[in-house]
Amino acid sequence: MRCSINVDHIARIEGHGNIHLAIEDGAVATCEMNVVEPARLFESMVRGRTFSEIPYIASRICGICSASHVVTDLLAIERVFGIEVSDRTHALRELLIYGSYLQNHATHLFVFAAPDFTGHASVFPLATEAPELFNQALALKALGNELCTKVGGRSVHPITAVVGGFTNEISRNEYLALAEKMEAMLPFAEQTVDLFNSFPVPDIETAGDMLAMVQEGYYPVCTSCDARFVGTGETFDADDHEAHVEEYAVPHSGALFARSRLSRKPYMTASLARINASWGQLGQRARLAAAKAGLRPPERNPFRNNVAQAVELVDALDRCAGIARRLAEGDSCFAGSSEPVPFTVRAGRATGFTEAPRGVLFHDLELDEEGRVKHASILTPTAQNVANLEGDMRVLAEKMVAEGAAEADIRLRVEELVRAYDPCLSCSVH
Repeated sequence: MRCSINVDHIARIEGHGNIHLAIEDGAVATCEMNVVEPARLFESMVRGRTFSEIPYIASRICGICSASHVVTDLLAIERVFGIEVSDRTHALRELLIYGSYLQNHATHLFVFAAPDFTGHASVFPLATEAPELFNQALALKALGNELCTKVGGRSVHPITAVVGGFTNEISRNEYLALAEKMEAMLPFAEQTVDLFNSFPVPDIETAGDMLAMVQEGYYPVCTSCDARFVGTGETFDADDHEAHVEEYAVPHSGALFARSRLSRKPYMTASLARINASWGQLGQRARLAAAKAGLRPPERNPFRNNVAQAVELVDALDRCAGIARRLAEGDSCFAGSSEPVPFTVRAGRATGFTEAPRGVLFHDLELDEEGRVKHASILTPTAQNVANLEGDMRVLAEKMVAEGAAEADIRLRVEELVRAYDPCLSCSVH
């Protein structure tokens, strides 16, 4: 048996990519994930720019993860300058990043992933067949937009988050109104976990490890500098990421691939990696939803990333509602000001580190004495995920070939796997 499975321009993902599979004599001979995006040169265009410009430029890398790119740059700059921001500023940054989680996860689950399991080519038939579900999904996405707008000044490319703090905060009543909206959306998020858990998926294990931010006693998205490979337990500070993560070129991709320097294995970084690393730190409602769905560490099926994203919707709504209420009521932890703290510009190099919706994000910046960029390197989640995705495609294809699956079925399932990773191929060609 010889056949080739070629998918040009995979549908319902961010950016452009192709799949090439060659099956010969009952074995997978070739398995390639081709990223065909051109280089975007963000690292080059920030060189020579002042530190205050960099977050706004970097935010243009992605319309969904723009908040994550802003906060990641701010964290890098603040490490260089030795700035300690207030707990209130930390809380606002969490709200901003979680707003992008609500935007991204709702879009991915209902617009990109759901058609795979409902037998449709797009999300549009869902509006007719299940209008209530469709409208609630749109409302959840809109709530993420609102949260980003209230905290960041607009729904994409935030403008209020600056070095050392925020230039503006909303009123007490606006915080309380946001909290009420998020609490009201929680039942739908819990139903979303049940819905995506009900969809049948192939039983496979990911080819590599998983990487996520970790923090004792907390489910972190921007409050820790430590990253951990879940399988090996290897933990490192973001400033040392180049000693632990290796990028390398392959001839069939415009994006660099990534792997662990220690294990030489690729890895996955996504909602599934975060839940494997910090399951015990999920909020009570999210942990209950995850347990009900059977999502407990070690969960190594990459298709279950869809369920993990749904669990994070529950956690984000619950956690952000609590943060908003504490900000409104002047909780002692957040009693300080979020106004930018004074600082002195100095030369140095540091790495900012956050959990973007799609996974771990590193921004490595070197500044001169005037605060201008001498060097910049950006390592996005999808750039780290592509190698492991390609490995998982091979695992899936080999399993299906051994089971005697038809070519059309293999093609469909491999496309579903790509979408389960929620890739942003445009962001991978940093």
